[in-house]
Amino acid sequence: MRWDALFADLEAQLEAADDDVAGMHAERVRAEVAGVELRDRVRGAVGQPLVLRLAGGEAVAGGLRAAGPDWLLLEETGGEALVPLAAVLVVEGLTRAVAAPAGAVEGRLGLTSVLRGVARDRSAVRLHLREPGGVVLTGTVDRVGADHLDLARHAVDEARRPGAVRGTWAVPLPALACLRRAR
Repeated sequence: MRWDALFADLEAQLEAADDDVAGMHAERVRAEVAGVELRDRVRGAVGQPLVLRLAGGEAVAGGLRAAGPDWLLLEETGGEALVPLAAVLVVEGLTRAVAAPAGAVEGRLGLTSVLRGVARDRSAVRLHLREPGGVVLTGTVDRVGADHLDLARHAVDEARRPGAVRGTWAVPLPALACLRRAR
């Protein structure tokens, strides 16, 4: 009888210890998840199909090709969409995978750096604005400043020539929901 009581007491102590360990583990996991940023979750999904719901009502669906500290590049049917992370309202399709925090070089490749590359290649683009109603501007990115870009206004199917340009828009970067190169 005494042995049964001793074993029952030991089993109860082991169960209590297991509960304590499980509780500590769960708390550690919660603490680690609390430090994970959305950009690291999204960077962990490179190569996966995602759907992004953007400010302004636009939706972008496609495979995630690349992600920077403040931008995402999705390959859509027939083209690519560059999306500022600040314009994303909802991300659909993420797994629990998390990428390691960006390194020093990768961390410096921000949205303005990518937009300067678009300006260098002189391709016609469609800028989808965050404004409700789906405002789309077309033209060529001429310059990229610290917080805005200059877009030479012209039809997307025309080359940027002096006769085709109908003016210039200065677009604050926070207004940008998505940039698509002309197809």
